[in-house]
Amino acid sequence: MTTQKFDVVLEWDADESLWVTQVPALDHLSTYGDTREEALANTREAIAGYLEAAAQEGITIPDIVSRPELLDLEVALP
Repeated sequence: MTTQKFDVVLEWDADESLWVTQVPALDHLSTYGDTREEALANTREAIAGYLEAAAQEGITIPDIVSRPELLDLEVALP
């Protein structure tokens, strides 16, 4: 079985009390779960579904050539 790694953004949504994920390389595909593990399992399933649908439609998924970078940016407040 061939595998591919995808960068996933995982964030806690305090308003909804759940974990939210985004996959930037796949048009910011997003899903969620009550736990981190559930959110990541749902993300794996969503990625697989996205890739399957793309293959059926003949849509090419571009190679991932750069990784997003997460920075702390200090900004002066008024």
